Amino acid sequence: MKFTSPVYHVTAVPIEKIVPNTYNPNTVAPPELALLYDSIKEDGYTMPIVCYYSSDDDNYIIVDGFHRYRVMLEHEDIYEREGGLLPVSVIDKPIAQRMASTIRHNRARGSHDVDLMSNIVRELHDLGRSDTWISKHLGMDKDEILRLKQITGLVSLFRDMDFRMAWTPETDFDESEAEAAAAEDIETEPFE
Repeated sequence: MKFTSPVYHVTAVPIEKIVPNTYNPNTVAPPELALLYDSIKEDGYTMPIVCYYSSDDDNYIIVDGFHRYRVMLEHEDIYEREGGLLPVSVIDKPIAQRMASTIRHNRARGSHDVDLMSNIVRELHDLGRSDTWISKHLGMDKDEILRLKQITGLVSLFRDMDFRMAWTPETDFDESEAEAAAAEDIETEPFE
């Protein structure tokens, strides 16, 4: 018997017929969930969710794709645009195999390589994209973008930065006053 991958039989399923499984240990932090929403809003659903069809209950139990499902549940604009339908590929496996499949899907996604991410930030910068654009479209905060720029060490990444806001002391620095204040702090601090 020839094996055919489930992805060749994607079907549109009403979200009301889809239910989460009870065993998925995967969680997504709010910034990544917001980025997933942006991704679905901008690109649409590009990957089906994976489900098991339960004929006893006439519903589809999620094996992988809970957060893509959640985006539609929580965002009316996505629900309306998609007509309340999610793309689903179905696997027909017993519960133990479905649990293993969930973990394999979660772990296979891997993590982002910092050097590769810093190169992407550099390339986007070279293409004329601002930090604001990068932040919005890659789901990064300004500090993360700065750290990734520092990894590449390229001066060109900092050419638009304003460094004039450096700290300047309010009064002239007097070393003897600083030493006296430090000695006073040492004498008055109790030992624990």
